[in-house]
Amino acid sequence: MKTLAAILAILLAMPAARGEEAKIETGSVVVVPVEGMVSEAQFFFLRRVLKKAESVAAAGIIFDMDTPGGDLKATEKIVQMLSKSPVPAFTYVNTNAGSAGALIAMGTKKIYMAPVSAIGAAAPVAGSGQEIPETMNAKIVSYFSGYFRSVAQKNGYHPELVDGFMNLDKEVKVGGEVINPKGALLTLSAQEATRVIEGRPLLASGIAADVEEVAALCGLAKDKIVKVEPSGFETLAQWITMLAPILLLGGVVGAYLEFKAPGFGVAGIISAICFALFFGGHYIAGLTGLEMVAIFVLGIVFILLEFLLFPGVVVLALGGALMVLVALFFAMADFYPAQPVDLSFDFLLVPMMNISIALIGAVFVVAFLARFLPEMPLMRRLFLSFTQPKTQSAVGAAIPPPRVAPGDTGVALTILRPAGRAEIGGSVVDVLTGGDFIEAGTRVRVLSASGPSVVVGRDV
Repeated sequence: MKTLAAILAILLAMPAARGEEAKIETGSVVVVPVEGMVSEAQFFFLRRVLKKAESVAAAGIIFDMDTPGGDLKATEKIVQMLSKSPVPAFTYVNTNAGSAGALIAMGTKKIYMAPVSAIGAAAPVAGSGQEIPETMNAKIVSYFSGYFRSVAQKNGYHPELVDGFMNLDKEVKVGGEVINPKGALLTLSAQEATRVIEGRPLLASGIAADVEEVAALCGLAKDKIVKVEPSGFETLAQWITMLAPILLLGGVVGAYLEFKAPGFGVAGIISAICFALFFGGHYIAGLTGLEMVAIFVLGIVFILLEFLLFPGVVVLALGGALMVLVALFFAMADFYPAQPVDLSFDFLLVPMMNISIALIGAVFVVAFLARFLPEMPLMRRLFLSFTQPKTQSAVGAAIPPPRVAPGDTGVALTILRPAGRAEIGGSVVDVLTGGDFIEAGTRVRVLSASGPSVVVGRDV
């Protein structure tokens, strides 16, 4: 029960990391900063806010953007997320939408610019800022320019602009007018981006002084504006989700060791911390809600009821184990409240892979511990070697321990849950029960003894 209390104490503290979400209500206009480098952590933050906005039917999202660019893969994931959401998104370039920022902006419904601002120059570069080798650069530009052209066209922008942003080798024409010559990357000022060509803005719908004006121009209520900020846990959440298999492995192995050594405590605390970090990270990252935490805790309660109060009622343990597995699986599944669940291979891949790695790893770790560590002082209470200690004769020669036969009686020295130790015939013997839990000090009787396996029951 201490383990369960530790899990609950840590998990109940998680909502504080997402306190700003309580402000988002039905009809809210959610203003989200897109500042600094675009990264996986930025994606986690935007995804979390978008899911909250979907769940309460927010009126819209406005990206308050000032970024020099960032990771193209994170940019692609952000745009994919926006394209599937029923909540309309808009961009206010305040004051820079460079590189990845320009591509994210084209993934929103409308773009507005601050009076002094710029957008464009999205040529890919290496993480260090250096240019990518020519062949690799050509592949990257070919793929991403094709992808973002389709995004631009879907949202009503000139797809030719994507080539101008990303490709040095293409001349960009819009309506027969050369917008950008070959050999240069396209960057547009606010005035250039809002210029009308053939009755249509080149890129941005207008110039606005602030996000309140953008909300009004988009037909959204200014008095419903809610500004959110990253919680400060986004980067930590990113690492936790990446380390999910290791946390699951630690949780499973710790729970097993706690079961093998009831009352030991350390293994249970490690397991509780691993599971709390697992759910906490995925909660902050926007991958799961508290309902999965509740299902997990309820599953643990069912398992404890089986072992502590109703041994032999298999349905409780099986039901609890199933609830735990479901909670762990769907805590890693990336689904959105206002979108249908897509049970595709991509949707299921990460949860299946992480759980499989954790379970297979747990089998090997437990086998290793059981095989090589039972004689270490710390591990003696965790594993039973099923070999009886040898005694010494008067002259120091080792003699085999006395035999244990069915019908012999003794006393349980430790809690038998279901394994432990008992004193039988004057010797300490490693024993098992048939599934019952027997408290220390209880009289026991040997039911069967086959080789190293000694099964006991209550002596009634």
